[in-house]
Amino acid sequence: MRKWLQELAPSLLAVGVAMAASALVVWSTGGSPTRAFQALVDGAFGSRDSLAEVAVKACPLLFTGLAVALAFRAGIWNIGAEGQLLAGALSLAAVARTLAGLLPAPLALFVGLTAAAAAGGAWAALAAALKLRRGVNEVIATIMLNFIAAALVSYLVQGPLMERGGSYPQTDALGPEFLLPRWPPYRLHLGLVLALLAAAIIHFGLFRLRVGFELRAAGLNPVAARLAGIPVQRRLFWAFAVSGALAGLAGGVELSAVTRRLYERFSPGWGYTAIAVGLLGRLSPAGVVFAALFFGALDAGSNAMQRSAGVSAVVVYVVQGCVILFLAAFERWRGNGASAR
Repeated sequence: MRKWLQELAPSLLAVGVAMAASALVVWSTGGSPTRAFQALVDGAFGSRDSLAEVAVKACPLLFTGLAVALAFRAGIWNIGAEGQLLAGALSLAAVARTLAGLLPAPLALFVGLTAAAAAGGAWAALAAALKLRRGVNEVIATIMLNFIAAALVSYLVQGPLMERGGSYPQTDALGPEFLLPRWPPYRLHLGLVLALLAAAIIHFGLFRLRVGFELRAAGLNPVAARLAGIPVQRRLFWAFAVSGALAGLAGGVELSAVTRRLYERFSPGWGYTAIAVGLLGRLSPAGVVFAALFFGALDAGSNAMQRSAGVSAVVVYVVQGCVILFLAAFERWRGNGASAR
């Protein structure tokens, strides 16, 4: 119990300090922190519709947060979940256009989501190959691949994949056989179940299987892991690829269940927010579930905060930034404390 609290304390402290800092920002701009946070909570938890919306907002963050957590556990700084998510969405859009009307519903959806995961994995494998074969820093490689993926989406939705009517820079709406089921009257969809299943599988793989132990060992000390006979290079490559596949699946699920069309600025930055989700969740699949719900609640409640309290929804980004900043500060402080002892 004490160990569990020690592990959780930095995340709770970071959230508390981040909320205090955000309240200070609201107050300094003439707003009322009490009214703002009350509106935020009401917007996120005030009704069944709000709760469903929290789950919808949390779904892509859960997939991408798991992607980041898995990569970081292996000692890989995968900053490219954004690009991998876009690659997944793009792949599903291309498959849906090519196979429209050719496959029955369950098979078409399976093929589309598999293509999305494969595309995300392949996009991450590019960065993995550059790191393992050429020694290219994965942070630089994945950030560059993010920009390339965004540019590719922009080109394709204005060119080869543009809707047939040609009115807007977006793809045609997906056919009904490529859509994930929803639970009317809400936007809640089956993707959340898939995301929770993915979290359970990643947890089992990381903490119950030998390959997960080897992956964590490679992340903690690659030299010692190599001396122990662990194939470090192979483990890192597959960790990178699976991480990308999770992010690609996030793009596929969001396209299939929510937007149903691909367009420019398809992602509001889920791949980047995922870094905060993974860190706040302490790189644990269970922790990532709660962190994704927390950030989903912030996102869902931000519009109500702006509407009811007159406080800009951008304050949510202040909270996200502060969480990362204070988590890093707490970890540094703890590290210095341990060294001093």
